[in-house]
Amino acid sequence: MKEIKKILCAVDLSEHSKAVAEYAVLLAKGLGASVLVVYTAPSLSQYVGFHVPPNTIENFVGEIVTGAEKSMEAFVAENFAGVEAKGQVLIGYAAEEILNRAHEEKVDIIVMGTHGRKGIDRILFGSVAEKVVKNADMPVLTIRPTEPIGE
Repeated sequence: MKEIKKILCAVDLSEHSKAVAEYAVLLAKGLGASVLVVYTAPSLSQYVGFHVPPNTIENFVGEIVTGAEKSMEAFVAENFAGVEAKGQVLIGYAAEEILNRAHEEKVDIIVMGTHGRKGIDRILFGSVAEKVVKNADMPVLTIRPTEPIGE
C-alpha cells in the first residue's frame, strides 16, 4: 500500500469544517503526515462586464482573500494543534483549484466535506466534492456534515 505523508484538507471555513479538520488531524497523527489546509475564494472574474468596474471587483476579491487568510490562520491554529499544518487561500473554482493544488503539492490523499450546494444548484452544477472525487487520481476521503468526532 502507498504511504500517506502529505494530506490536503479542503475546507469552506463553515461550522462543518471543524469535523473535516478532525479527520485530517486523526490521519496526520496516525500516519506521521503533514497537512495542507486550503480554502478557495471565488474569483468573481465571471462578473466582469456586469456594469461593475473591474477594479471594484478586484478590490472586493482582495478583501475576501484578506478576510479568508485571517480566518484560515485562526482555523489552522485552533484545529491543527500537534500536527505539521499550513493554510493556503486559493482563488477560483473550488474543485479545479483543489485538484490543481493537490497535483502541485503531490499530496497522497484529499480530505474534504460533502456539504455545499443544495437544491437546484446541486442538481445543475453538482457538488465540489463530487467533482473532486470524479477527477482526482489520488484517494479522496469525504466527510458528511455530522457531529465532530467524540461528541
